[in-house]
Amino acid sequence: MRLHTKTAYGFIGPYLLIFVAFWAWPIIYSFYLSFLSTRRAPWSFNPTMTWGRLTQDPAFYNALKNTLTILAIQVPIMIALACILAVLLNSSLLRARGIMRFAFFAPVVIGEAAYAAVFRLMFNAEFGIVNKALGSIGIGKIDWFANPTAAMALIILAVTWRWVGYNAIIILAGLQSIPKDVYEAAILDAVTPRQQFLYITLPLLKPVIVFCLVLSTIGSMQLFAEPFLITNVGGPGGATETLGLLLYKQAFLNLNFGYASAIAYTIAALALIISALNLWVSRGDDA
Repeated sequence: MRLHTKTAYGFIGPYLLIFVAFWAWPIIYSFYLSFLSTRRAPWSFNPTMTWGRLTQDPAFYNALKNTLTILAIQVPIMIALACILAVLLNSSLLRARGIMRFAFFAPVVIGEAAYAAVFRLMFNAEFGIVNKALGSIGIGKIDWFANPTAAMALIILAVTWRWVGYNAIIILAGLQSIPKDVYEAAILDAVTPRQQFLYITLPLLKPVIVFCLVLSTIGSMQLFAEPFLITNVGGPGGATETLGLLLYKQAFLNLNFGYASAIAYTIAALALIISALNLWVSRGDDA
């Protein structure tokens, strides 16, 4: 082996060791665990207690339903808002654009525990500012943490607030990559701003929007922090329990690592399938 090759491997060696120890090995070992019954020692090979249980567990189907509900409602709303916000942030009429862009991106850098505490205070049934505002326009108090529908709406609202700015910044980068002469030609042809957005901006932004959709799909399938911190570990009565939260409960509360590993691989498979479907649909539109 040549000296420069040995030197190169010497530089990447520490990264490869960390990669194998903390990424590759856990993935392989968790797949192995997904075939084991780990509730009692010694652990034994019993796929019916892990993969077989997925087809019969009401808690799994409930978590799957909640996760897909959040995915189907929250992601389209968030992407639509992010597109609108990106166009506004890209406007030449906007003053202090740098500050505004940071302000909308800031929720991503706020700690999850901190923003969850703020949401719990804002949506408190007795003294929360949201219920006070609703009361001022004649709408009665809503118990956001005891009503299943309200709790789900709260999770969707919280996730949207946290990530809409992040996606808007990505879409904004896509907007700024669109050549200016395209819009100049459209103006010369008397194309209205609405038509420019529908027939120029959106089609040219399609790859970026699909990228955001894939990222948001993966994030939604792994959703954990919001139902854990805001709605008291998936309450009320499991109405906001997601697959990520169910995985946590099985692994770290029930110490059922085999079943938790099966859930983890199910989450990964569903995220891959839905993301691949998004890519396939987007390519089909181009055909």
